[in-house]
Amino acid sequence: MSKPGNKSSPGTRQYSTAAGHGNAGSMIVSPDALPPRAKATYDKVKKFIREEIMPLEKDIDKHSLPSADMWKVPPVVEKLKAKAKAEDSGIYFYQKSLTQKVTMELDLPMLNMHLCCTDTGNMEVLVKYGTEEQKRQWLTPLLNGEMRSCFGMTEPNVASSDATNIQSSIVRDGNQYVINGRKWWTSGAMHPDCKLCIFMGKTNPDAPKHKQQSMILVPMDTPGVTIVRPLTVFGYLDQPAGHAEVLFKDVRVPASNLLLGEGEGLK
Repeated sequence: MSKPGNKSSPGTRQYSTAAGHGNAGSMIVSPDALPPRAKATYDKVKKFIREEIMPLEKDIDKHSLPSADMWKVPPVVEKLKAKAKAEDSGIYFYQKSLTQKVTMELDLPMLNMHLCCTDTGNMEVLVKYGTEEQKRQWLTPLLNGEMRSCFGMTEPNVASSDATNIQSSIVRDGNQYVINGRKWWTSGAMHPDCKLCIFMGKTNPDAPKHKQQSMILVPMDTPGVTIVRPLTVFGYLDQPAGHAEVLFKDVRVPASNLLLGEGEGLK
């Protein structure tokens, strides 16, 4: 591996460990190598986590024990979110990559800084492919931490790591789409604030292999959407967000909820 600042052959990855060193396009692996604006945000977030969030971790752990409240959001989380926002310590969407380095070892900061999956991925999808109306309805409240979301992809009967295997259907019917399918390990679907599912399914099973799948926005309170049960990952329920098995049976949503277009789900 080449040292920062040294020339290398094409295709060799460059790394930067200090600001001002390394070639253009180098991968930053140290906070000290961040641009001043990003470094200031990093330091602010790190300070807020250490002083405000970490002292409360034990209280959050107690709330997560099996009880009638285990699927509810601890009140302290909402208080911390409000405090972070008031102090301008909250994480804006475009800054999430640098702050994940601070928060990835702790669950509670991820909740307060709004970096939880699948919200970050869903926000990226809406930013890039959402219409202005879709952004107004879903992206803005997601960015503000006013709601949560999930992504319906994995299915029980197919090897879902290959998205071309997904069998759920999205069928056009006039000015609506009718959705049928069973998803599981749908992270975030158990959360009481989960309002939206970005759902992957087939709009045209006869199209070329990589043009069969589409993505569509499904409000979680739509008739026909049923949370079947929470599932565990390595024995953990990961409440309150959880990982759910979700049944979609004859779910109808407006045709305008389709993202980008039919056959563009793997774009």
